[in-house]
This record gives sequence, structure tokens and C-alpha cells, in this order.
Amino acid sequence: MTVPRGAPDHASPAPAGGGAGTRGGPGADDGPWWSRRLRAVLESSGDRERMRRGRELARRGRVTGLTVRPHEVGARVRGPGTGSHEVAVGIAALDEDAWRAVEAGLASRPDLCALLSAGTMPGEIERVFAGRGVRLLPESVDDLHVMCDCPGYGGPCEHAAAVLHLMAEAVGRDPFLLLEWRGRPRERLLAALRRRGGRRDAGPADPFDAADEPLTAEDFWAPRPSPADPREDRPAVPGPPDLLLRLLDPLAVSVRRRSLVDALAPAYAAMPNA
Repeated sequence: MTVPRGAPDHASPAPAGGGAGTRGGPGADDGPWWSRRLRAVLESSGDRERMRRGRELARRGRVTGLTVRPHEVGARVRGPGTGSHEVAVGIAALDEDAWRAVEAGLASRPDLCALLSAGTMPGEIERVFAGRGVRLLPESVDDLHVMCDCPGYGGPCEHAAAVLHLMAEAVGRDPFLLLEWRGRPRERLLAALRRRGGRRDAGPADPFDAADEPLTAEDFWAPRPSPADPREDRPAVPGPPDLLLRLLDPLAVSVRRRSLVDALAPAYAAMPNA
């Protein structure tokens, strides 16, 4: 998925298509938790000077064509000299069984699905992954497979560091890029959650998603225990007003050349204030 500058596009690539630099100043650690965590993985690398040079390359707009696809991030990096280098950063694949287990766990928590659909990543999503024996985020750069055509050696070069710094900014704007990197594109994940959330029938083989009754309007927002601690009480998490619109399958209806969902979104957004 390559995302045009300033506007995430869930159909193909990731940010900075035109050499956009990162928005933070030197030492900036802003952004949501998942973006900060990915940036912290980079900063924990043994060669801090390379990481610093990579951060400067990213901030100066030297990274172009940043593309996110399942298990790999790719881009072209110019500099610090006059040449440019092709970079690819891979991450270990999650197999289909692991992803099905994660999807079942997420579908059992409508509050998490609501936040994810609204464009934010709840911290408890890590517990869902961990409960299935897998990780959402890399723990260190040793979990990454870095490839660059520069002559550097001995760990991520500054070009790979630049790509990863820009990736950290990109996932801060669109958490689905991180999930796509881990192997599930946005539309495929949301379709699976809609399907599972509608029937709740993962079956006895999955103890985290054993309920077989259909989801109703009354229990849609009801808090559900975390798989890590079934006894733990959790408050309901309010969802966005237009959540049901976001979860609908695409409708072949338009209003003045706009999709029906886009046309109705302002009315749903005004409901809480009505």
C-alpha cells in the first residue's frame, strides 16, 4: 500500500510518496503509543549514530515511494551523498491460523473493534495478540530483516533507519498500515471482523470466541472481559457515532456522486449534540 502525501489510501501504499519529511523536531516523540513504540525500537539499536543520521534523512524528505505490503516496507532513500538506495524492511509473517485466532479475539471485543474502525489502536490489542502467542510490534531491530543496496554492514544502515522512522510516522496516522505490515490489509481485516461479529461462532476450538449467539443492538456496546483475565471488569468504551456506517458492506448507492456512507456521516456526527 502506497499512501499519497497527507491522505492515507487503504487500497495500495504508505505515506511520503513525494519525499515528505517527518513532522516532529529533533528528539520528537509525539504520536500515538504504537508509533512511539516502533520509534523506541529504532532508538534502542546499538548504533545510535546511524539511527540519528537516518532520522535526519527522513526529516529532510530524502525518503520517497514508501510502500507498505504484508511483511515488507519498501522505499527509495537519497543521500547522504548524491546517490539513492533501494531499501526493504521485512518482518516475520503471521500464518493464517495465527491471524484467524487474532480476528476471533478482536471480534469478541466490540469495544476494541469500534476504536480500531474509528482509526485508533487500543492498547489492549497487544493482549489479544499475546493471548494467541504472537506479537503485534517488533521487540527490537533483530526482529526485522533489513535489505539495502548500500555498502554498509553490521545492522540497519542510515537508509533503513530513515525508512523505519518514516514508517513510524505513517502508522501514527493510520494504524492499519502496521496491521498490513503484519499481514492483514485493512479491508480484509474489517471484513473478517464484520463476519465474525455478526455470528460469534468460532466454535469450541477457540475458547476466546465460543459464544454462538448473534450480536444484538442491546449488547453491542457491552463491555467484555479480556482473554488475559476473564474476571476483570471493564467499562464500556464509547464508539464513534457513525460506527455502524463504517462497519456496513459497501453500498452501491450514491448521493450527488458521493457514497451513501459519506453522505450520511455528517448527520450521524451531529447526533450526540442533537
